[in-house]
Amino acid sequence: MLKMMTFFQGLPGQQSVPGTLNFSGSPQKLPSISESESEASMSEASSEDLVPPPEAVVAPDQEQQEAAKKKKPTVLSNMFSIFTKGKKKRGQPSLVEPPLVPESKPGLDGPIPTVEELKAALEQGRLEAARPLLMLEQELAAAAAGGASEEELVRRQSKVEALYVLLRDQVLGVLRRPLEAAPERLRQALAVVAEQEREDRQAVAAAATAEAPGAAALAATRPRRWLQLWRSVVAEVAAERLDTRPAAGAEGRSEAESIFQHLGCTVKEDLEAVVERLKPLFPAEFGVVATYAESYHQHFAAHLASMAQFELCERDTYLLLLWVQNLYPNDILNSPKLAEELQDVSLGSLLPPKQIRLLEATFLSSEAANVKELMARALEMESQHWAQDVAPLRLDGHCHSELAIDIIQIVSQGQAKAENITPDLGTQMKQVLLVELSALLRSYQRAFDEFLERGKQLRNYRANIIANINNCLSFRTSMEQKWQILQDPRSYLLDPLSELKVHGFDALLQNLFVDLKPLFKRFTQTRWAAPEETLEEIIGTVEGRLPEFSELHDCFREELLEAVHLHLVKEYIIRLSKRRLVLKTAEQQQQLARHILANASVIQDFCTKNGSTATWLNPALPTLAEIIRLQDPSAIKIEVATYATWYPDFSKGHLNAILAIKGNLTNSEVKSIRNILDINTGAQQPSRSLFSLIKVG
Repeated sequence: MLKMMTFFQGLPGQQSVPGTLNFSGSPQKLPSISESESEASMSEASSEDLVPPPEAVVAPDQEQQEAAKKKKPTVLSNMFSIFTKGKKKRGQPSLVEPPLVPESKPGLDGPIPTVEELKAALEQGRLEAARPLLMLEQELAAAAAGGASEEELVRRQSKVEALYVLLRDQVLGVLRRPLEAAPERLRQALAVVAEQEREDRQAVAAAATAEAPGAAALAATRPRRWLQLWRSVVAEVAAERLDTRPAAGAEGRSEAESIFQHLGCTVKEDLEAVVERLKPLFPAEFGVVATYAESYHQHFAAHLASMAQFELCERDTYLLLLWVQNLYPNDILNSPKLAEELQDVSLGSLLPPKQIRLLEATFLSSEAANVKELMARALEMESQHWAQDVAPLRLDGHCHSELAIDIIQIVSQGQAKAENITPDLGTQMKQVLLVELSALLRSYQRAFDEFLERGKQLRNYRANIIANINNCLSFRTSMEQKWQILQDPRSYLLDPLSELKVHGFDALLQNLFVDLKPLFKRFTQTRWAAPEETLEEIIGTVEGRLPEFSELHDCFREELLEAVHLHLVKEYIIRLSKRRLVLKTAEQQQQLARHILANASVIQDFCTKNGSTATWLNPALPTLAEIIRLQDPSAIKIEVATYATWYPDFSKGHLNAILAIKGNLTNSEVKSIRNILDINTGAQQPSRSLFSLIKVG
């Protein structure tokens, strides 16, 4: 299977995604109270209670400071005007990792600090001001319950809410870039959020039981939902990280492939950083791993859904399915560092099932078409080599063709691509490709038959025949090993190969069999005089031609010798069945039977020594010799019945031709012996043909 390593580390020129979980993007504008509330705050606030404030709201880092100088006043800046009304502006300290020194904590360790002290502390990034601010909020609630004037309540609440906006921005600024913050500062920010969540729950419970008399004079500010705001910040961070344009990919890599790699690397590396570095610091109620995983997953899915809307090229369709079905769920979510952490997080698939099925159907169709085209091209090149009389390669002393290797490789690669996506898709692809392979093998057989007919005058004719017969071994071995689960592969896959091999054997043996024909005729022309000499010449002719077949693979050379063995036995029987020899005495019949036995032994020994394994032919001639030798009709019947079980295609016509040699049998005896073939012996149809190749008349 194509593993994640291929995309994360194995591709040329690849670099890891820099700045894992860097959170360096500019923070989005955070929710604030409305402009109407800010204006009310300004109109109600008294400047004589306030100390000179900083001249502007401070951004968490230098980039935000520059941006703040260029922006027009916002609602947030209007709100903080209640702190600067009628006062001269002065310089503002930076909030980037402020030094936490004891002397910079005026009023935080004693009585509740004033609004101005809290504002100064928060502008310095001192999150410990959150507790006094909460106490200030609680005092405000007590004042509302105690009957304070509405004007006074509005003025004081405006100040409290302005401080909360500043605290919120400081806290979420830390949580936006948690890996850049010191661990203690990060814990402070998390503690503030947790404390605000508790206050939210208490406020909701109090409101439900009407336990806050007089609080109706205050504007509703809880629940503040800072935990929810943090989750929104995580979603923004995920978008920033995944929307970053990937670095230029390696040469030959498509834009989609570069995007997939960027998305996958970023998700994997960022989530691993969350597990290793943030989870130990975050309280369990934050569900930090699940929050980041869900945000990254949703944005990854949005990217892929957007890409899937366009018409993708074949390779990009494959890559999309590969990431959705394999690499993302298996090599990212189920990677060693993330699997246990995400086992209870329900992320689901990156694409809807229906869309995945459509993409899979597109992939199967296009891949099958590609495989078909590549196989046809390989066969065409091979056919051109035959026509151009190009000699085949020699490999280990055998004629060799690359066609089988090319075809099997093309099919195997197509199936492997599908299996890389899912095993189920690999199974579907296997069935599709086997249909295409079957069609290719039929085309191969037809092209080979045309070559056998038209190429007889070519110098490398026989060598190319041998090379293509040898091809059948590679095809057969691959199909039996890779697709042995098929119920009946032989019917539509191996049959074309079997026919190709048989036709190739016929072409190789054609000249030999032509040379043997007049030699076999001598048996009847000489009325079976001196049959040993005739057979010796036949065997010598065959032996002289055997070196022509040395470049066949051993298994095919053995099969070819079986074909020679069959031909010798068949032609011998044809000579016995010519009805030109009638022997009226038992002595003559016994002499002929001895000749046949001797000849049968020579044929069997020669063919076996040279590799024939056609042992099924061994009884063919000796049993006929026994039928000719026997004189008792009952004994002959037994031999005939036994013979019919060995050779089910042995017919009455064949039996008549043999019995015609026995000139001392009466017509009634011949009929009685012949009728023995009418008895059903339960013999099956012959798996090999012998007598069906012999015509008698």
